[in-house]
Amino acid sequence: MSALLEVTGLQAAYGDSQVLFGVDLKIEAGQVATLLGRNGMGKSTLLRCLIGWLAPSGGRIRFAGHDITGWSADRIARLGLAVVPEGRQIFPNLSVQEQLLAFAANRCESQAPWTLARIHALFPRLKERASNMGNELSGGEQQMLAIARALMTNPRLLILDEATEGLAPLVREEIWRCLQQLREAGQTILVVDKYVKRLCLLADSHTILERGQVAWSGETEALSADHGLWQRYLGV
Repeated sequence: MSALLEVTGLQAAYGDSQVLFGVDLKIEAGQVATLLGRNGMGKSTLLRCLIGWLAPSGGRIRFAGHDITGWSADRIARLGLAVVPEGRQIFPNLSVQEQLLAFAANRCESQAPWTLARIHALFPRLKERASNMGNELSGGEQQMLAIARALMTNPRLLILDEATEGLAPLVREEIWRCLQQLREAGQTILVVDKYVKRLCLLADSHTILERGQVAWSGETEALSADHGLWQRYLGV
């Protein structure tokens, strides 16, 4: 069986400045994978290529059996790829419930689609805040809403960019709990985050970028055992 997402020899640039140099990445259906690396190493550029915000200058991206290289963002989204962006990008003048309903879709014809009831069971806080506007939510509540909004599209692949950045420790743990539940439910996930110890408890495989290239990739057991990798490439 082919991978849900397979990136081969990906190159990307902003004008004359090349950022990615032949990146490979593979994620199987039902797997949780991470993308790691210090700031400025190409993680955000890779995500922009995956979701259609930046056209690659070389290489291929295959997703859900289709070559999506250079596709538009809306076309990729309709195929079942959803992103929780860095900064959350919540609509300030829409209520929590309005934002969830606006994104509701089941284009991939899931047999157990996400509904408001399922979202409220995962994030009880969003049920309590259903009538509140986006600009009335705390940072943690906004992140919950951003994840819930992406889930309402019933994605094949959920991408989280800086999943817990800037959150209080208790809220951060609530997000990790949510991601663990999604993993147990079989949701395929790609996570970008800096908390390597926590990611090792959640994810199956990891890819480390260094200066726009894959410096290391492997399974959790290998990454957990080699703290030299953490010091060399992650600065932790």
